[in-house]
Amino acid sequence: MPKEYLGEFEELVLTLVAALQEDAYGAAITDEIENRLKREVNLSAVHVTLYRLQDKGFIKSALGGATGERGGRRKRIYTVTSAGMAMLRAMKEARLDLWKMIPQLKTSGA
Repeated sequence: MPKEYLGEFEELVLTLVAALQEDAYGAAITDEIENRLKREVNLSAVHVTLYRLQDKGFIKSALGGATGERGGRRKRIYTVTSAGMAMLRAMKEARLDLWKMIPQLKTSGA
């Protein structure tokens, strides 16, 4: 099986699914990107990315309970699979290895 890679936005969405846990649904992920990263994002782009991550086996989804705030509609909640967690770990290690190469980011004593 060929090595799977994620694009920057896929990595961002996968990371937020892992971070938000039981609150990981499209609108919440969109809000986190906009509020934490000060980056405008389209809800449709988040949904397309969630579907793509699900097709790759990095996340899975299930319908949550209906809520009054959504007019009785149910949310689709996403969770990270073991393959998704393995991908997050691999990407974190790769980033840390690269960042260690940057002299300006090294702390004294490290």
